[in-house]
Amino acid sequence: MSTRPKILVTQRIHEDVQRRLSAHGELDMNTGPDPWPASEVIRRAAQATAIMGFMTDQVGHALLGAAPQLEIVACALKGFDNFDVHACTEAGVWLSIVPDLLTEPTAELAVGLAITLARHVRQGDAYVRSGNFEGWRTHFYGTGLHGSVAAVVGLGHVGRAIVQRLSGFGCARILGVDPDAVPPEVERVSLETAARQADFLFVAAPLTASTRHLVGDAQFEQARAGQLVINIGRGSVVDEAAVLRALKAGRLGGYAADVFACEDWQLNDRPRAISPELLAQENTVFTPHIGSAVHRVRVAIEQSAADNIIAVLQGRNPPDAINMPHKVAA
Repeated sequence: MSTRPKILVTQRIHEDVQRRLSAHGELDMNTGPDPWPASEVIRRAAQATAIMGFMTDQVGHALLGAAPQLEIVACALKGFDNFDVHACTEAGVWLSIVPDLLTEPTAELAVGLAITLARHVRQGDAYVRSGNFEGWRTHFYGTGLHGSVAAVVGLGHVGRAIVQRLSGFGCARILGVDPDAVPPEVERVSLETAARQADFLFVAAPLTASTRHLVGDAQFEQARAGQLVINIGRGSVVDEAAVLRALKAGRLGGYAADVFACEDWQLNDRPRAISPELLAQENTVFTPHIGSAVHRVRVAIEQSAADNIIAVLQGRNPPDAINMPHKVAA
């Protein structure tokens, strides 16, 4: 039996990253297109020294209790709500994330979704493909970012990157909703004020106990006429059932999302799928969680996660750790 460290990778990673990790341990990687079920990850983790985890994984007491040799869980992601920081710390396991590499492509997609929704790109594309297009007609009039009021809920790295991009579109005002400091070019307002005044409401807040359904019926009932909501943070920060009600009642002009409540694995009462009725709404645009799906960015994310694993295997602290394991601190 090999005495080399076992490195468990739950999704297929780039060949260059595979080679780097294989130089430091025995690689056990998911080579298929679908995630392993939680039971399979736990089974394979039994001998693992390190795990590279992804959005579809959950790390908590069940996995940690079954992996006595585990030293680090290196997340190839930024939002770590599926990973129990306290449980990792108590188990003496490092938990690391990739703090910055996802920021720029996610912010770009947020603006792209806003434009797609506002300019009826989805409907226009279908019209051209239908064979009925015969040249310019007075169809699909929408709205634009120029001269609009845009609000960003959550001004962490992604929220601030959205603000930077919006600044180039000539928005009349950019509002910010965040309990902490906001950039100087942003007007700090309450969520209620943002809901009343914004033409575009970008949601970039992380999912915590206090932000679940942060945006819902109360905001939509007072939303500015024709308001477009773009969710790029986490699915459950926006109440999807409330979105459906607001769209059907005409209180929202449209909804776009790259994230969905069914993905928030740590919530036992989450929906298991996106509502078919919500999917059927005409004034919506949905993408399959592709915020960071830029090839060079994904490779850089995997390399960063590998950096954290290699550091631990070499006896060093991982550079992007978000905890200090008790057995390490002692």
